[in-house]
Amino acid sequence: MSAQPDLLERTPLRPARIDVPARGRTGRRGPWGAIVASLLAAVLILPVLLFLLQAFMPGLFAPSGPLFSISPIRYALQGDSLRGMVDSLLVSVASAAIASALGLVSAWITRRTNLRGVRLWSVSMWFLLLVPTYLTTEGWQRLLEPAGVLARSGLNPGPVYHLFFGPLGVVFVLGMSGLPFAYLAVSATLANVGAELEDAARVHSASRLDSLRVVVPLLAPALLSAFAIVFAESMSDFGVAYTLAANAHFPIATYSLYTSIDALPVNFPNAAAIGWLLVASALVPVYLQRRLTKSKSYAIVSGRRRFARRTEVTGASRWILYAVLGTVFVLAIGVPVLGLVSASLTSGLGSQIGAATLTLSNYRRVLSTTLLGSPLHYSAWMSLATATATIAFGAYLARILARRDQGAAARALDLLLIGSVALPGIVLGAGYIFTYNQPFLSDVGINLYGTSKLLFLGYLASALPATSRILVGPLAQVQSNMTLAARVHGATPMRAWMQAVLPILSRALLSAWLLTFAKTLLELPLSQLLYAPGSLPLSVAINKLTAGYDYGGGTAMSVIALTAALAVIGVANGLYRLLAPRGWQKMGGMIDD
Repeated sequence: MSAQPDLLERTPLRPARIDVPARGRTGRRGPWGAIVASLLAAVLILPVLLFLLQAFMPGLFAPSGPLFSISPIRYALQGDSLRGMVDSLLVSVASAAIASALGLVSAWITRRTNLRGVRLWSVSMWFLLLVPTYLTTEGWQRLLEPAGVLARSGLNPGPVYHLFFGPLGVVFVLGMSGLPFAYLAVSATLANVGAELEDAARVHSASRLDSLRVVVPLLAPALLSAFAIVFAESMSDFGVAYTLAANAHFPIATYSLYTSIDALPVNFPNAAAIGWLLVASALVPVYLQRRLTKSKSYAIVSGRRRFARRTEVTGASRWILYAVLGTVFVLAIGVPVLGLVSASLTSGLGSQIGAATLTLSNYRRVLSTTLLGSPLHYSAWMSLATATATIAFGAYLARILARRDQGAAARALDLLLIGSVALPGIVLGAGYIFTYNQPFLSDVGINLYGTSKLLFLGYLASALPATSRILVGPLAQVQSNMTLAARVHGATPMRAWMQAVLPILSRALLSAWLLTFAKTLLELPLSQLLYAPGSLPLSVAINKLTAGYDYGGGTAMSVIALTAALAVIGVANGLYRLLAPRGWQKMGGMIDD
């Protein structure tokens, strides 16, 4: 009898220690949580707070003004400013609904049907991400204007021109520009929805439509995240506000804010008051998301998941689906690209002297000088660094937001991130100028103003909210018992995450990285305000050409830049297919069983 205790003493059981965060915590543990909190304070909270304080404290940065005043708030709640805010809310809701619906339909067609060539749809979405809204508007205008391409071809674009240059045109452009956000969010989540629930529904005599009703509710986190992102992006968009909406005399909030900044003297308090309304508008999608997903679990990914099979589509249904994708492609990409390419191939564009002819001189001039090389190289490196840092911090934040047992800090983080998306980039840039150009920072050795480091922080602050929101959907589907099982078998927290979670999220992380890279490459407001002397970003270089009425050179540089960015995306996806394990690709939905 005494041998048994001796045996137990000689072979003790030592289970791996597992530290499970207590219910309600945000997950900020150890130095990593402190680093993320400090980063958020430096790149989001402090600059935005100092700017928004001007709505109540106009004399904070202008000693000649009153220290406290509510006149900026009164300005924002009356006249053209109030009308612009109402218009922005209506336009943003409509464009977010359009983008979310089209994103769901296109993701289902490309992920769950056997249509040939649907892989090109993902390439199209990446290309659409690269085109800023002001270039999209320019492409449409070149075709529809009275002396544009269609008019010179003998067609009458008048009815379409008057319909496009108005509220419907604004909703259309913003909805199409938001489609990639919705598609990427939904498709990454749809790839992780297995076939178990659909098969169970079919076993109980449910039709294909009934089985869809079982699966679509599981996509609620991704759909609501897509709606929130597109809504906030539409509220903060400045390209459409400055071009299409302004020309159509349709005031929206970002243009009202811009006129306050562009006025002489500059009226930052009025702009800050409008900024408060833009941030408050972000409560709408956040409230909707929480209302619909409260007390529900969407964790469906486990080690026993079976991959969904693609539906065989034949006959007339096949051509209908091709027609749907083709129509969206032409309207979202084909028409604006035609306008940009035709402008880049036209000599004397923007001049009333001489006849406009087709030529390659714009491309030869851009490629034979330093107009393109240095800005493209600089922006590429900045985009690479921004995308990598954004994924590292964004995945951590998305993990916090994906938890069901969120505490007060996590809810505040959620509001902060979505509110930061709604804040226009030009306002965020102004906040950086106010914050990091203060003399007391130089006194303590912090000299960021006028350097590439400050521009990098601006890029990171602009990209982090949207990227973290996109990653919420895939992370919400990963059950915590997968990492706990790895920990039980002795794996460290990092190794457990790499082996159990990374294979599931690898495709979503790659998509988010490429999304950030693409959006940063041609970002304009922050680049225009924060670029360092001697280091010209690509978007600023293009803007300088167009500001000098060199439309041919500007559009030629845009076409080359877009082509180069699309090549980077193609190479990255190709390397993933070539180097990533087959199991990772199956988890990401790139290959079938």
